[in-house]
Amino acid sequence: MKRILITLYVLVSVVLAAVAQARFTSNTEMHDFGQIEWKHPVTVQYTITNTGDQPLVLTEVEPDCACSVVQWTKTPIAPGAKGMVNVTFDAEALGHFQKSVAIYSNAQPNLVYLKFNGEVVREIKDFTKTHPFLIGQIRIDKNSLDFPDIQHGEQQVIHIGVVNLSDRPYEPVLMHLPPYLQTKVEPNVLQKGERGVITLKLNSERLTDLGLTQASVYLSRFSGDKVGDENEIPVSAILLPDFSGMTEVEKANAPAISLSAKEVDMSAILAKKSKAHQDITITNTGRSPLQINKLQVFHSAVGVNLKKSVLQPGESTRLRVTVMKKNIGKKRRHLRLLMITNDPMQPKVEINIK
Repeated sequence: MKRILITLYVLVSVVLAAVAQARFTSNTEMHDFGQIEWKHPVTVQYTITNTGDQPLVLTEVEPDCACSVVQWTKTPIAPGAKGMVNVTFDAEALGHFQKSVAIYSNAQPNLVYLKFNGEVVREIKDFTKTHPFLIGQIRIDKNSLDFPDIQHGEQQVIHIGVVNLSDRPYEPVLMHLPPYLQTKVEPNVLQKGERGVITLKLNSERLTDLGLTQASVYLSRFSGDKVGDENEIPVSAILLPDFSGMTEVEKANAPAISLSAKEVDMSAILAKKSKAHQDITITNTGRSPLQINKLQVFHSAVGVNLKKSVLQPGESTRLRVTVMKKNIGKKRRHLRLLMITNDPMQPKVEINIK
């Protein structure tokens, strides 16, 4: 009998080990640099998410040539948390290129390749592809700034490439910076046709609340410029709960959120009517109470009604989403809902609205 129990214990341990594991997920497998200038190093940042239920460890990151230098998150990445792999490429020759980086980890498979490509040229003359957004006579490579899935104490960095197409020296300045952002510009002054980089660093300790925080910064087009829709750059940051201190027992008994739909399409109804609504069922499939800590909408056309914000294990509730056609207007980028929960595997739930 004792031998049978030991055998069963070993089999259960093997099954649990196979189920409980780290999972490696990258925001992209291939990054396209487009055209880059010879002898001007460029950097790609891959965001790595641990979509498993055990800590993810990146044991080694190896580029396939000496022209690439890598930096990566060397501390364990908790389930649901994010790490980074930064690759700086310094081209040795002109022409098209495709490179890869081998990433070894404790996930399965334990070897994953991330790639990047582009073309090395002596001089970039057409900036429409590398810097597609035009503000006055200034071109930039981003027209929105998103800092996703931040935990308290973390810092994240975003770079904005900028090109001066005007006939006079230009000093890049971002106006109306919120207190959680700091900027640095290199070089401080751009001559005609010159490129630069605006670096923005977000300090999560200055974010005051969980969920999405939104603001707008404004790129000056000339000295003494004013703010307006033409030079607006939206900024968003999502602060998530920190589950890094949870024990294995707490994780095994955690709540788990399940939704009947994560996308709502009301286009057919709104083509005929001025108002439409749809119900989404939210269920707690976990082992402890599920708390919906925050429910956010980002557009005046969208309304929500949530019957219950705390669900016991096995319990369900209704979320009603309503859209008013007359309030939609032209800016539709925020037709979505965001929920922040105490589910360590899904602390952030987004519902997109068409």
